[in-house]
Amino acid sequence: MGKRSRQRQKNQTTGRDDRDNAGWGSGYADIVKENKLFEHYYKEQGLVPGGEFEQFMDAMREPLPATIRITGYKSHAKEILHCLKEKYFKDIQEVEIDGQKIEAPQPLSWYPDEQAWHTNMSRKIIRKSPLLEKFHQFLVSETESGNISRQEAVSMIPPLLLKIESHHKILDMCAAPGSKTAQLIEMLHSDMDVPFPEGFVIANDVDNKRCYLLVHQAKRLNSPCIMVVNHDASCIPTLKIDVDGQKDILFYDRILCDVPCSGDGTLRKNIDVWKKWTTSNSLHLHGLQLRIAVRGVEQLAVGGRMVYSTCSLNPIEDEAVIAALLEKSEGALELADGSADLPGLKWMPGVTSWKLMTKEGQWYADWSEVPNHRHTQIRPTMFPPTDTEKLASMHLERCMRILPHHQNTGGFFVAVLVKKAPMPWNKRYPKVLPSKHTKDVSSSSAAQTEGSSAASTPADTPRLPESAVEEGEGPEGKVDREAEEEATKGASSAQETTAKQDGACGPPASKKMRLFGYKEDPFVFLTEEDPVFTTIQSFYDLSPNFPKLNVLTRTHDGKKRHLYMVSKELRNVLINNSERMKVINTGVKVWSRNSDGEEFGCAFRLAQEGIYTLQPYIRSRIIRVSVEDIKVLLTQENPFLSKLEDDAHAQAKKMGNIVLKYIPNPNNPAEPQCPIQLCGWRGKTSIRAFVPRNERFHYLRLLGVEVFRDKQGVGAEKGRGGEKEGKEEVEDAAEKDAGEEGAVENETKLDLENGEENRSSEPKKQAGD
Repeated sequence: MGKRSRQRQKNQTTGRDDRDNAGWGSGYADIVKENKLFEHYYKEQGLVPGGEFEQFMDAMREPLPATIRITGYKSHAKEILHCLKEKYFKDIQEVEIDGQKIEAPQPLSWYPDEQAWHTNMSRKIIRKSPLLEKFHQFLVSETESGNISRQEAVSMIPPLLLKIESHHKILDMCAAPGSKTAQLIEMLHSDMDVPFPEGFVIANDVDNKRCYLLVHQAKRLNSPCIMVVNHDASCIPTLKIDVDGQKDILFYDRILCDVPCSGDGTLRKNIDVWKKWTTSNSLHLHGLQLRIAVRGVEQLAVGGRMVYSTCSLNPIEDEAVIAALLEKSEGALELADGSADLPGLKWMPGVTSWKLMTKEGQWYADWSEVPNHRHTQIRPTMFPPTDTEKLASMHLERCMRILPHHQNTGGFFVAVLVKKAPMPWNKRYPKVLPSKHTKDVSSSSAAQTEGSSAASTPADTPRLPESAVEEGEGPEGKVDREAEEEATKGASSAQETTAKQDGACGPPASKKMRLFGYKEDPFVFLTEEDPVFTTIQSFYDLSPNFPKLNVLTRTHDGKKRHLYMVSKELRNVLINNSERMKVINTGVKVWSRNSDGEEFGCAFRLAQEGIYTLQPYIRSRIIRVSVEDIKVLLTQENPFLSKLEDDAHAQAKKMGNIVLKYIPNPNNPAEPQCPIQLCGWRGKTSIRAFVPRNERFHYLRLLGVEVFRDKQGVGAEKGRGGEKEGKEEVEDAAEKDAGEEGAVENETKLDLENGEENRSSEPKKQAGD
């Protein structure tokens, strides 16, 4: 990979790295938490209320509280919350370390349904108490199985403000490492009884290697409605879909635009920012941030919402980008008032005036003051609009800036944009059919047609104003050329283009780059007549409405090893855009080839990852089990059939692959009140469950069986009465340091201690790691 490609990727993953990665205290003993330029800059900007600046700086120097979020869409979220509150949090209240009583975790007041919690316990404190060590192991295990996410509090805000519904088409433009993407998926699956929501999430990132971290995060949630793609967000290709036999452009109902930034809001956690911070960081990133935001609103449906966010407090990266975007939109965009959406969250309104400072300390309040030799670094869009009436109409006070000392969080900025009409340079959009579920998009067809036909020719693609087209690139046919070139080119040199575009209001000109990253296996959809379905259909007695066309494999030739499923809408996207986008991963695994199964009539066994997606269509080989049955199946390797209760034993007649299904009894609140479905195998005299280790531990905890690792590293499982029921070694994935570049390629070596990978391209420097 060339130097420019590496630098481009580093630029686009700077600054957003650590806010998703809620730390538990760390080292950095050699870094002094002082930066006079930082203090001088923010004092002058006046972003912190009068008399609070010392509080603000003191908070910046304090370690960041650890925060966890319970995966909200799963039906057993309430069971996990009950387990946390009644067991671990109560135990913590009784713990004393070095004569100090540990403060119990508290729920975030503004996060719905007590699904997010924070605590001030550091990793050092956690190691000092056996009770806290059990809590730590619980967090690591549940994080790996996708039931809990370790995520910074402010990082949870943007997905909540998007107001996701199950039918929404969602684009996450700069997604890696993926904690907010996970939130989007959770919201899409708010109703667990619907295996295939009509909506989907397309998660994009410019860095090929970080896309695999994104895949790892998304895979924990086992959703058929997520696709990971690898593109430069500032020129992400326009996709097409088939609507009633005609090709139309795909417009998204919701877009998360969480752009790369200087990251000075992460000082509490990313401590090396103290010595690296300078005002030039914001000046270098402003143009890239604006182009990404512009590309986002171009692909947003009329009536849709886009959330723009950064973990920077700097107005050059925040209000300046929003003001430039609103000015270029000529009324097509509007800032939404989110003040009532998150009751309990404390935030400061956006500012309407700010100044710009160079790293030498030179201040500029207006573009007219900037000397000519500075015009390559400083752009007009970095300053507030000079027209006071226009500035007032923008309502920049609706932007939200979260300051660390108000609620003991990191620093953050977020703005919610609603699209009222097509962008002024998109004069000839094809006809877009509105969603049958939403009234807010009902005007999109009329608004975006503007006298055009449904044909998607080059002349119908989005246009840029002449002022935005530079370097000899005309707007005609740009999107179609992108489609042809995207498969063989990398992302464009965003940093280089920043200096060349004057208030860029469109994606930069296409540039051919060398292909980088890994060659992905193909995504091949099966036909309804595929011979694979012959035995699967009869063996599992699939219902007639089973969507065979949604099943795909990753090879053109040879035997199919694994079968995956995607939703109908994602299939539509994949089939119509195979040459215009680089797909890293999609779908959830539902079957795997198993030669042992051939003697029983089917060479494919069920995969636990896809059981909740697939089970509604299976009508045979289902064994209903009790709580005691599940305990036996999860604590013993190959229990005899006779160890099951009579009811389950009587049902286990057919040999081979089976589904073990627990249905909760509302009359017995002592038992878990959530359904449990496990893949299993019935042999001649024994039966077993095929469940990954961390998921196995998760279900045992729900059933009241405590699972922990003792001093020798051996996992012990104890029931409520303390009786020892079995032993297994617990894999502590948290202790594997994935900070080095090579670890990115191996999903099994990810650093789950902090929930997400550090987005920086440098290795971690925390002493604790």
